[in-house]
Amino acid sequence: MSNRDILLIEQNHKERTGLCKLLEGYGYTVTTASDGLSGIKELKFGSFRLVIAGFETSGLDGELLLKQAGSGARMTPVLFVSSNASVEHAVDMMKEGAMDFILKPIDPSQVRLIVERAFSNDGPRGTSYQRTARALRIVTQDKEMLRLLDLAKQVSDSKASVLIQGESGTGKELFARYIHQTSNRRKGPFVAVNCGALPEALLESELFGHEKGAFTGAVTRKIGKFEMADGGTLLLDEITEMAFHLQSKLLRALQEQEIDRVGGLRPVPVDVRVIATTNRNIQEAIGSERFRKDLFYRLNVIPIKVPPLRSRKDDIPLLVNHFIEKYNEIDGRNVKCLTKEALAKLCQIPFFGNVRELENIIERAVLLSDGQTIDEKDLLLEETYHENTQQTASAQSEILPGPLKEVEKKIIFRALDETNGNRTHAAKILGISVRTLRNKLNEYKGKMDAL
Repeated sequence: MSNRDILLIEQNHKERTGLCKLLEGYGYTVTTASDGLSGIKELKFGSFRLVIAGFETSGLDGELLLKQAGSGARMTPVLFVSSNASVEHAVDMMKEGAMDFILKPIDPSQVRLIVERAFSNDGPRGTSYQRTARALRIVTQDKEMLRLLDLAKQVSDSKASVLIQGESGTGKELFARYIHQTSNRRKGPFVAVNCGALPEALLESELFGHEKGAFTGAVTRKIGKFEMADGGTLLLDEITEMAFHLQSKLLRALQEQEIDRVGGLRPVPVDVRVIATTNRNIQEAIGSERFRKDLFYRLNVIPIKVPPLRSRKDDIPLLVNHFIEKYNEIDGRNVKCLTKEALAKLCQIPFFGNVRELENIIERAVLLSDGQTIDEKDLLLEETYHENTQQTASAQSEILPGPLKEVEKKIIFRALDETNGNRTHAAKILGISVRTLRNKLNEYKGKMDAL
């Protein structure tokens, strides 16, 4: 983390001090401001990865703060916290580009989830409220990709649900944002929810909101993502990770265009266009009764299947140039291109991590290059792929053959060992969601307890 991770703007001394201690306890460095003008000045002359702002802070102009946060090469996400703001205020700030809007008193676990999302690889550079026009481009010359883009634009103005399928890193979320930006809803909010990153108990409240007193700890009303996306688009990422009982509630929301807050007395009408994504085989999930068939039909009105990068390698040179431009701007470099040898080497990679993997390689190479060209040594491919190959071969020789369930278990525990027990990193290595990993570990624990 950088020396200036979070800017906290809060007028109330007790709340400012308490939230500062909470964030520092999580390992973040916090800079504080007690009024809006000081906060905007700190943001103007400093560099932060997240801004948390009390909505009622004196001198704070929410729109001006968001404008300042959106200037420069690195866009800074903004989280507003409020003691009494209305739904309309929350929706207005989301439309202007706020990352999220939550009500006081603050739930520490909720804040931690939001901060981790902002600091994750899919955080500030990968969220709708922080995209520049150039970054929103889908860079391709592939015929299938161009066909999909034409389809997306053709249906963008409709309210029909869209289901985007594809491997991790192929750009499913970027397709969703493209649909939103080319639609007649583009002036409305674009709200994204990762269904696999939130515990089951939190996901329902996150989507549909809750009323004060709905359950223990619900000390105030919470506005859910459906209401925040009113008039715009709601992206449900990793939809196949959603708990089965919540799928029926989602189905009703899609059919009736209204939601029920947890503990609510009456339905709340919403005008939302839903786009869902998954990197799983959804037919397998239906066959194993982990995903509702009727929900699949409701979501799959417009199907889009994004091809992996290895099937469109002609796009690699275009993407390389795109990412060089991007990281020149972000990191203040002046790299022009790759050498022919470096590009040829790059085109030999299978790219199981797809475009995201290529972007990571180029970001690193731009930083390591000591001139205006990137050569083979700057790519660090030998170290990365030789090590991965060795680990894969070693793992296969040690755990195969054997019963499938036992093989799966050994692979999961090997990933946890290699990441020192970090479930988030282990899940990324395994290509599964944190929730799926957590369910697997609970399954193994249950079997051990039964012995």
